[in-house]
Amino acid sequence: LYLTTQDTSYISSTIIDGNDAGSVVTFSNGETSSAKLVGFTIQNGSATYGAGIYCNVGSPTISDVRIIGNTASFSGGGIFCDNSSSPIITSTTISGNTGEYGAGIYCTSSSSPTITNATISGNTGEYGAGISCISSSSPTITSTMISGNTALYHGGGILCNYSSSPTITNTTISGNTGSLGGGVSCYSSSPTIINTII
Repeated sequence: LYLTTQDTSYISSTIIDGNDAGSVVTFSNGETSSAKLVGFTIQNGSATYGAGIYCNVGSPTISDVRIIGNTASFSGGGIFCDNSSSPIITSTTISGNTGEYGAGIYCTSSSSPTITNATISGNTGEYGAGISCISSSSPTITSTMISGNTALYHGGGILCNYSSSPTITNTTISGNTGSLGGGVSCYSSSPTIINTII
């Protein structure tokens, strides 16, 4: 209904609930940007990887979605991207998710999502609570708010590790906490940061 009416109230009332029984939504068959998830709330997923949305060799379009209250025992509480999965994520809220790595979004193995006009907030983990970029994964992050995320160790807002160098433009990274790199933590990585508040 959001897709056809543009009434944003449908986003919060159209819910896919994972009932703590695995990943709520999975893209793992080579999906391209023509596979679209639009206008839903994704909640209560529970999985080792990708509790909210699991992408493995899948690069869908995720637009106007709320991804909230999902729990990954290892990585990707909100969204998990593996094996060159590079979804297009726009106008999406990723909030209140937990995971050891990348409580909000976890990217690994050359997965580089495009994230635009998103809110990534209130996620909690050990490393890269907002976004974790591992193993040559370098997302493009534009006009996004990354705030109030809490990492026990490195990268409250963003963790960049093992040759992962995101491009961050017109973005606010604020009020995040971590023992090292409350805003951004980098190891063997060189992010490009343009016109951005940290």
